Amino acid sequence: MRAGDLYIADDPEIFEAANASIDLMGAYNATTPRQEPLRRQLLSQLLGAIGEGTAIRPPLYVDYGSNLRIGARCFANFGLTALDVAPITIGDDVQMGPHVQLLTPTHPVDPELRRARWEAAKPITIGDNVWLGGGVIVCPGVTIGANTVVGAGAVVTRDLPADVVAVGNPARVVRQLDTSESGPGDDGPQDHADTQLDAELDVRLDAGVDAENGR
Repeated sequence: MRAGDLYIADDPEIFEAANASIDLMGAYNATTPRQEPLRRQLLSQLLGAIGEGTAIRPPLYVDYGSNLRIGARCFANFGLTALDVAPITIGDDVQMGPHVQLLTPTHPVDPELRRARWEAAKPITIGDNVWLGGGVIVCPGVTIGANTVVGAGAVVTRDLPADVVAVGNPARVVRQLDTSESGPGDDGPQDHADTQLDAELDVRLDAGVDAENGR
C-alpha cells in the first residue's frame, strides 16, 4: 500500500489500522485550545512525526496518521485533510490555510479493477517554508519545492519547483520568487501581502491576454 501497489481497502488489517486512527482523531478533534498539552500528546500518538512548535487547528482528518510526517514550526488552519495512504512528508515552517487537502489515494482507470475495489496511492512531499492558501488541493504523487506559494483554491496536479507562486486549476506558475536578496527583516507582513497581490495581478493580466486572443 505504502509502496504504491494495488490493495483492497477493506482488508481486515488495514481496517483495524484505520479504526485506531479514527479513535485518536476523534479525541483530538474534541479538544479545546485550553488543552494544548493533551493536543500535543494525541498528535504524537496519531502522526508518524510532528516537529517542535507545530500547531494544527482541529478538525484534522487523516486515513492513518502514521504515514503523515510534519516538520517544525508549521501551522495548519481548520479542516486539514491529509489522506495518508502513502507517505505525506511536510517540511519545516510550512503554512496551510483552512481546508487544505493532501490526497495520496488513487483509483484504477480500468472499470473492472475499480469495481473490484482495488486502490493505490502515491506519496506527497511539501518542502520547507511552503505556503498553501485556503482550499488548496494537492493530488497524488505531487512534490512542491521549498518557499513556493500556492494560491487559494488551486488544484496541484503536477510537481511545482521551489521559489515560485502558482495559482489556478490546474495550478500553474505565474511568478518566480527571488529569495537570494531577502534576509532577516526583509520578509515582513507587507512583503507577504505584496506577493499575494502580485500573484493576483499576474492572473488578471493573463486573463486579459487570453480574452484578447479569443481563448
